[in-house]
Amino acid sequence: MKFYKYHGAGNDFILINNFSADKLNLSNLEIKKLCHRRFGIGADGLMILKKHSEFDFEMDYYNSDGTGGTMCGNGGRCIVAFAKKLNIISDYTKFIASDGLHEAFINENNIVKLKMNDVKDIIKFNNDYTCYTGSPHYIKFEDNIKNKDVFLEGKKIRYSETFKDEGTNVNFIKIEDKNTLSIRTYERGVEDETLACGTGAVASALTFAEINNDISNEYKIKAKGGVLKVSFKKANNLYTDIWLIGPTEFVFKGNL
Repeated sequence: MKFYKYHGAGNDFILINNFSADKLNLSNLEIKKLCHRRFGIGADGLMILKKHSEFDFEMDYYNSDGTGGTMCGNGGRCIVAFAKKLNIISDYTKFIASDGLHEAFINENNIVKLKMNDVKDIIKFNNDYTCYTGSPHYIKFEDNIKNKDVFLEGKKIRYSETFKDEGTNVNFIKIEDKNTLSIRTYERGVEDETLACGTGAVASALTFAEINNDISNEYKIKAKGGVLKVSFKKANNLYTDIWLIGPTEFVFKGNL
């Protein structure tokens, strides 16, 4: 079986083309082994590209611990680049993911602009916030995230009494200026800090917009692995026209 490795701002994924095949069976244990950074290929997640009867393809996403994942923004952008490499799409696509339909554009430099689902609720939680952007996120604004022990502090929140059953991704955010945020994220399913998180970037941008009463903007989100952009509009307490924008890169391919 052939596999491909991609990353989006350092958020890395194993991709497998199952577009022409009838069925591909990978157990959760096999996926976990493939994603292991010492005993496998190594990745934050694994995706299987499948054929779909109504749209260009289907994105089947799994976390690195082998569990079925909710929506992954950078994974969505990477699978668009993968579909283009396979000549399934050209510069525009509509595809299905775990949270429904997505649109995306990709240019000649493999910059992918991915449309995310509308977001309604940004909830105040003590002095922090929660937001669902296809995956659940906890947003914590702090002045100093550079020296933050993201693994330890993120794990405490992720496994706290409130979130331990379903889990949550935990984002530590520093406000750089009115249009720029720095982000560090502990991801559930990876159970560690990742170099970038697409749905986390979106959740952080929209939470910042909610605090500042922005109804339309584009924010720059600086992650450890690269820079993402998030644009949106807001009307009647609903965030719409949300786009996650950033680079994708093919790393290597191999055979299992």
